[in-house]
Amino acid sequence: MTEGGHAVVPGGFHGQVAVVAGPRLLSGVTDGPGLAIHRRRWPLPPPISADDLVALTGRVDVRGRGGAAFPFSRKLATAVDAGNKRFVVVNASEGEPGSAKDSGLLLTVPHLVLDGAELVAEALQVDMIHIVVPGERTEVRPAVEAAIAERQDDGGTISYVVHQTNGGFVGGQARAVIELMSGRENLPVTSWAPEAISGFKNKPTLLSNAETYAQVAALVGLGPSEYARVGTAEEPGTTLLTVAGDGPGAVVLEVPFGVKLADVLDHCGHSVDAPVLMGGYHGAWLSSTDVIQRRVTRADLTAAGATLGAGVVLPVDREACPIDLTARIVAYLAGQSARRCGPCRNGLPALAEALDALAVGGGGTPVLERVRQMTGLLPGRGSCAHPDGTVRLVNSMLRMFPDEVNAHAYDACPRVNDPRKAVAR
Repeated sequence: MTEGGHAVVPGGFHGQVAVVAGPRLLSGVTDGPGLAIHRRRWPLPPPISADDLVALTGRVDVRGRGGAAFPFSRKLATAVDAGNKRFVVVNASEGEPGSAKDSGLLLTVPHLVLDGAELVAEALQVDMIHIVVPGERTEVRPAVEAAIAERQDDGGTISYVVHQTNGGFVGGQARAVIELMSGRENLPVTSWAPEAISGFKNKPTLLSNAETYAQVAALVGLGPSEYARVGTAEEPGTTLLTVAGDGPGAVVLEVPFGVKLADVLDHCGHSVDAPVLMGGYHGAWLSSTDVIQRRVTRADLTAAGATLGAGVVLPVDREACPIDLTARIVAYLAGQSARRCGPCRNGLPALAEALDALAVGGGGTPVLERVRQMTGLLPGRGSCAHPDGTVRLVNSMLRMFPDEVNAHAYDACPRVNDPRKAVAR
C-alpha cells in the first residue's frame, strides 16, 4: 500500500516501515510493483557477457550490500572461473531486526531486483534463480511470486525457486541460506571455501543480497557514467538505509554516498546530538560528535571505527543509556545463535551475563575484567561470524563510552539519578 510519498511495508519488531521514494532504486515506490509500470521507468536491460559484467562492476566498484561490502566483481569472477555448473541466489532474508531495505525493494520495486538477478544468471549461463525471503515478513513471498508470474507471462525464460527462512538473526547468514536451500536446518555451519567456489550442492554459487542485484541492474541500465553521477569519486552511486528499523517510525530511504549522516537523521526526525548504533546489532557505536562530522561512506565510517554494514542506522534517545542498550542487544544476540560451537553455546551467554551485571552497576573491577575477558576469548573461534559481530558491538561500547562504563562498574548508571526511574531488567 502507499501513503503520501512513500510505501508502507512490514517492519521489524514494531510492524511497519515507510519506504520513501528515492533518486534511483526507490524512484518508483509510489507507482506500484507491476512489470508494465517498471518497464516505463527501467527498460529491459541489454544482455551482457560475464567478462563484460565483471569489468563493469569492477570499474564502478559495486560492493555487496549485505554487510561485508565485498567487491561484487571479484565474487562474480570467482564464480565464472570455478566451474560450468553454477547457481544464482538472491538473499533477501534480512534476519537483522533493524533492516528492512531488501523487503522494501521486493515489495515496492521487485522487478529491479529481478532484472539484476537475470542479468547475472544470463551472464553465467544459468537458467534458474533462487530467491530467499524472510520468514518473519510473510507479505514478501507472495509479492515475489506475483512478480515472477508477471515475468513468465511476459515470455520470460528463466525459472525461479522461492525459499522462506525460519526467521531469526542468523538465518540470513550465507551458509545458513545454503543449508536451508539444501533441505537442512536454517542455521550456519563451518565452511572452508567461499560460496562462489563451493556453495549450493557444492557448486559455485553467486549469492548476494537483493539490493546488490538492484544496483547491478541500475548500473547496466544507466551505464557507468550516469550511474556515477551521484555519490563520490571513490564510492559512486547510492545506498539504501533503514533508519530506526527496530522501533516505531522506521524508514527505508535511498541516499547518495557522501551525504552527511546528520542530514539523514535530521531528515528522518531524529536528534543529531545523541549516539547512533551504526551497522545494526553487529555494528558499532558512533558518538554524537561523529554523528555530526561523519558522512555516509564506507571509508569515513571505517575511520570512525564503525561500519555501514547492511545500511542499518539505529538512533537512540539522548537520555538513553548505551550501556544498558548494549546489554539488552547482546542478550538478544546470545539467544539467536545457532548453538553449534562453543563461542555461541557458552561464550555469548557468558558475555551477556557479564554485560547485564555491568548495566545493573556496582560490580567493580571483576565485572569489567569479565567483560574484557570474554571479548578477548570469542573472536575468530566460531563456526560463523556471529560471535565476532557481537564482540565488535561490545568493544565499540567500551571504546566509545569509557566514562559511562566506569560509572556503571563502580557506582550506577549516571543517566538514572533516582533508582526508582531505572527500567526493570
